[in-house]
Amino acid sequence: MKAAVLFEAKTPLSIEEVTVSKPGPREVLIRTVAVGVCRSDLHFVDGAYPHAMPTIPGHEAAGVVEAVGDDVATVKVGDHVVTCLSAFCGHCEFCVTGHMSLCLGADTKRKKGAPPRLMLGETPVAQMLNLSAYAEMMLVHEHACVAIDRDMPMDRAALIGCAVTTGAGAVFNTTDVTPGETVCVVGCGGIGLAAVNAAKIAGAAKIIALDPVAEKRAVAEKLGATHVIDAMSDTAADQVVEISRGGVHHAIEAVGRPQSAATAVKVLRRGGTATILGMMPLAEKVGLSALDLLAGKKLQGGLMGSNRFPVDIPRLVDFYMRGELDLDTIIADRMPLERINDAFDELRKGDSTRSVITFA
Repeated sequence: MKAAVLFEAKTPLSIEEVTVSKPGPREVLIRTVAVGVCRSDLHFVDGAYPHAMPTIPGHEAAGVVEAVGDDVATVKVGDHVVTCLSAFCGHCEFCVTGHMSLCLGADTKRKKGAPPRLMLGETPVAQMLNLSAYAEMMLVHEHACVAIDRDMPMDRAALIGCAVTTGAGAVFNTTDVTPGETVCVVGCGGIGLAAVNAAKIAGAAKIIALDPVAEKRAVAEKLGATHVIDAMSDTAADQVVEISRGGVHHAIEAVGRPQSAATAVKVLRRGGTATILGMMPLAEKVGLSALDLLAGKKLQGGLMGSNRFPVDIPRLVDFYMRGELDLDTIIADRMPLERINDAFDELRKGDSTRSVITFA
């Protein structure tokens, strides 16, 4: 199969012929149809986060089940599926207490000494984030995918695998926005826009979106933002506090920069909660001041929207099918796999919302 292989950080991906193994017990072979180009992949490609090489990035995908191994119970051949990087074992403490997105998922990988799922000639290929989706086929554990409505367009479905699960999940699961509360979203990429849309669905009274790019602010308005502000303005945080009459109940950071996290904390009202979704540089820290603590402000992370993806993803698909979740507007461009490096270049510029790699 064709796949986009990363041999070394800070170098372009190379389209190579890779061999994919047959599905073993509880494994699912998926023909990839569409993959979103996410900034999380870019962190590995650009060397901000370490990973074993060679590897195939890509983790925001949708496809069709081609084959299943023994004991697979959740999907069958022909099912349309969305994959999710937070593969879960189902029996660890995190899973049985309802925190499936925190599962380390050791049981969802092939055991040490077993043949690798992916090979480049005689060289094993490290599977990235349980998926390695920039390839014509994915071989994953059954707990890394979920069947969806076959009427759902696959390029839109792919976005649910990460951006929407993370951004909407931050609203529905991590923060539990109550109707009538105020929300500020810092950053209007795919994740931030999904959070804006979800805040509208949740009934937030005011949804304030911050981004330095005017076009992305316009998209945020289309998806439900009641107010938009240039994030580069020296008074951006003050404007949010004024609009929300003292600060917002929830601030969601969807960029991955310390300055954005600081803004998320600054715009909170007393007792408000800042949720950090973006992947920060590994050496960075985010915190609360003594006055923030005295004001009852709270700071938290929100890995993959605190998802329970076998339940959440079909519900998000249903939101789209009923016209409440707007995924069409988020997609800026569709490209073939051969243009993956162009897609990353666009992502580095930061001007567009979401590119999607599509397969014939």
